[in-house]
Amino acid sequence: MTKKLPRLPFQVNARRLLLVACLMTLVLPVRGSWSADTDAYLEAQIGQMLMIGFRGLEVGQDSPVVQDIRSGRVGGVILFDYDVALRNPERNIAAPEQLAALVADLHAASPDMPLFVAIDQEGGRVNRLKERYGFPPSVSQGWLGRQDDPRLTADFAYRTANTLSTLDINVNLAPVVDVNVNPDNPVIGKLERSFSSDPLKVAAHAEAVISSHQVAGVLTALKHFPGHGSSTQDSHLGFTDVTKTWSEMELEPYRQILGTVGVDMIMTAHVFNARLDPKWPATLSAPTLQGLLRDKLGYQGVIISDDMQMQSITDHYDLETALEQTILAGTDVIIFGNNLVYDAAIAQKAGQIILELVRQGRIPASRIHESHARIMHLKSRLAARGDLECRLCDQY
Repeated sequence: MTKKLPRLPFQVNARRLLLVACLMTLVLPVRGSWSADTDAYLEAQIGQMLMIGFRGLEVGQDSPVVQDIRSGRVGGVILFDYDVALRNPERNIAAPEQLAALVADLHAASPDMPLFVAIDQEGGRVNRLKERYGFPPSVSQGWLGRQDDPRLTADFAYRTANTLSTLDINVNLAPVVDVNVNPDNPVIGKLERSFSSDPLKVAAHAEAVISSHQVAGVLTALKHFPGHGSSTQDSHLGFTDVTKTWSEMELEPYRQILGTVGVDMIMTAHVFNARLDPKWPATLSAPTLQGLLRDKLGYQGVIISDDMQMQSITDHYDLETALEQTILAGTDVIIFGNNLVYDAAIAQKAGQIILELVRQGRIPASRIHESHARIMHLKSRLAARGDLECRLCDQY
């Protein structure tokens, strides 16, 4: 007997999804025409821009994250295996069967719209699916770079991507394309998260990772733009200035990859570089994201922030300022990992702040529509995959 393919939790037609996105984008509020309908459209679009973390090995109907998904307050979730705020090794991941059930329940809360379910599964030290939980072993990007065999990198990447696909985790926040400029970098070099100090080697191995994930139907995100490899500080812990250490060479992996296998998402770095912007760190910087990444490098896809609860942001900016600036800068998906600190109501708070910023004219409604269109385009690929697998199911 031929084994049936599992049905995905969403049954969304990709063309219908894009049509809805286009229609929603046409609702442009103008002066004097604001209405409850305008609010409703904007709230739905803003919700798609938010990705949050949550606590629990399982979720139920009353779980805050399920309520956020069902109400449209979030368009994605991010999974962790360790709760940093509680210093607790129990968070979202305990075993393959448990995780598969958790992810299925998360998708089930969004039957009419693909949900981004994301994870940082780089391998090595940044590895949420550990062997002790019953998952396959992984190796670091640094180790793979030292072997310098992109075919080997592709093999390990496919194992990872296939594991994620089996679990219905559809976004891997990897590969790291930071160039290993400073081997003593506490958050990149010392953790073996960079493939190499040679930007062309970084690009070659990252292309292998991306291609393997494409085969498995899992989205990827290059990180951390415009480059975290030369830093001497950890942006999780505070202000990180790369003005004197960063060079344009750190952009080369992005140039190479944009011209070859392509990019699903690019993640920002919370690094400050006065040579690119004398006022704002990259995540909040229009000259960096719009001027450099979009205008100069030509990238028009989804920009995703690093965790907005990292101290490099929270120690210097209130939530309203951070949200206003990152959206004006060009960010499309905004992550609140809810792990360094925890706020069960963060999605509702962030959504209401963004909506009020649009009402006040501090963020143009057109910026929200732009991000929504990019997100819907990416989600249409997930929906198309779902349609294909469901059609294949019906053949057997």
